Amino acid sequence: MSLWEKAEAELLDIIEWTDDSTDTLVWRFPRFDNEIKYAAQLIVRQSQAAVFVNMGRIADVFSPGRHRLVTENLPLLTTLLGWKYGFHSPFKAEVYFVTTRNFTNLKWGTKNPVIIRDPELGPVRLRAFGTYVVRVAAPGKFIEEIVGTNGHFTLDAISDQLKNLIVTRFSDMLAESRLALADLSASYNEISQELTRKIAPEFIEYGLEITKLLVENIALPPEVESALDKKSSMGIIGNLDNFLKFQSATAMEAAANNPGGDASAGVGMGIGFAMANQMGRAMAGQPEPAAPVSSSPPPLAESEARYFVGSNGSQSGPYDKTVITGQINSGAITRETLLWRAGMEQWQQAGQFAEFAPLFRTPPPLPA
Repeated sequence: MSLWEKAEAELLDIIEWTDDSTDTLVWRFPRFDNEIKYAAQLIVRQSQAAVFVNMGRIADVFSPGRHRLVTENLPLLTTLLGWKYGFHSPFKAEVYFVTTRNFTNLKWGTKNPVIIRDPELGPVRLRAFGTYVVRVAAPGKFIEEIVGTNGHFTLDAISDQLKNLIVTRFSDMLAESRLALADLSASYNEISQELTRKIAPEFIEYGLEITKLLVENIALPPEVESALDKKSSMGIIGNLDNFLKFQSATAMEAAANNPGGDASAGVGMGIGFAMANQMGRAMAGQPEPAAPVSSSPPPLAESEARYFVGSNGSQSGPYDKTVITGQINSGAITRETLLWRAGMEQWQQAGQFAEFAPLFRTPPPLPA
């Protein structure tokens, strides 16, 4: 500091701070040798507090307003300096201005997944993130516990510590809650309130107050989300057996609208009409027509193979060859779809069955 700056500081009798930053929590008023003139004017603006420190000890704290620095307004500092009978000379003290406004939209989130045990899915990994709002509630304690002698203390210097505190308490609380994954989205508000209540005392230990905390999202790993989507799709489809029958009926309807189709499509159309007739009687409550009485016994029917279909970890059937043929023609059963019939040791792909292999062959290209 030059001689002119020293002289200017000695003549200066107004102590104030105009905050033009967005992240400053504490700023120390610069004064040569920390000397303050007796009866100097202290101006504390809205959302500020001024803290006087003597020899590392917190003395007096001033709220917003204009204050005249005399012994009557500095009771603690007067006691620390031993001014028993009044004092009218310059005195030494450090003045720290503290921002007490709310700092909003501060981010927090889990760096690593949190493992919880879901009642239905078992152990799963979750990630979460949100926002919080914080302010300095006890300026003296904040300087003692966090700032120390730092002349310019910003939010970045403590934000990592606050985020780590929030994530640690959130992870512990979520694991103890034993909430099912399906219930998490409906519990964001309750989780936010409980987490705020849980960490508020720890913020107070730093002289801070957390005025708002929000859990914005709790996300599953992409592979788990994909599995849940598949499970939801199966739930919408419902019974696979009924679904395959519906697909068969759809294929048979398409075959009926295509007179130029192959023979198997014609057979499927006939079966579709029979199924539609049977369903119509069932819905109308009409009994099935009785079989005609014959004077001679019917011929013995040859044993017909019955097939089971395996898809997405579940099986349906048995179906006869005609139904399977219709499913192949409609595309519901592909070359890789697993089939099984009595007498087989293992499931095999549909394309490996001799009776169905010709259905998967494609015609050769037309000659040029």
